[in-house]
Amino acid sequence: MAEISAKLVKELRQKTGAGMMDCKKALQENDGDLSKATEWLRQKGIASAAKKEGRLAAEGLVDSYIHTGGRVGVLVEINCETDFVARRDEFKSLVRDVAMQIAACPNVEFVRSDDIPKAIVEREKSIEMGRDDLAGKPENIREKIVQGRIDKRLKELSLMDQPFIKDQNITVEELVKQSVAQLGENIQVRRFVRFILGEGIEKDESNFAEEVAAQTGKA
Repeated sequence: MAEISAKLVKELRQKTGAGMMDCKKALQENDGDLSKATEWLRQKGIASAAKKEGRLAAEGLVDSYIHTGGRVGVLVEINCETDFVARRDEFKSLVRDVAMQIAACPNVEFVRSDDIPKAIVEREKSIEMGRDDLAGKPENIREKIVQGRIDKRLKELSLMDQPFIKDQNITVEELVKQSVAQLGENIQVRRFVRFILGEGIEKDESNFAEEVAAQTGKA
């Protein structure tokens, strides 16, 4: 077994946010390999998160993020189990990161793919089934191709399936699970809303030259 230095433990702790003893054990289990130890901790975090999913999470934070220029704004609610965890800087950082993620992903409309209404799924399936490139293919082949495309489309709409903007190697769901492992509580992204300046407003596209002419009586 490789000797694990305090410096290596500290580096892994800063990288993952996991506890000191967990970091030391991860390095011991993976012969001091930092990358493998990180993966080990990630898997451990996912396992511990699954155990906590059924616990009530009614505390937490509602936070906002306004993108530079004030043209995009986000409100998000993320829940945890206790007010103590809600006040921790690590939890606040998670909430801010998720809000930024939502602002950066204009196609995301739902927290999870399971939240997408069945009517939307059926509509997407109908669109895909009617595409020209599937014409003439056997029914079973068409079904497989369409299902693959639908799964991809649903992930595009789901926040939790997005690659995390600060680390493309993990998804938002994995980011949340890492926080569960770090903070020891069930954490759930509950809901969000995105505001885009001018969205839904029908803008007058009248010709500027014609407008000036009309105002000066030269039309």
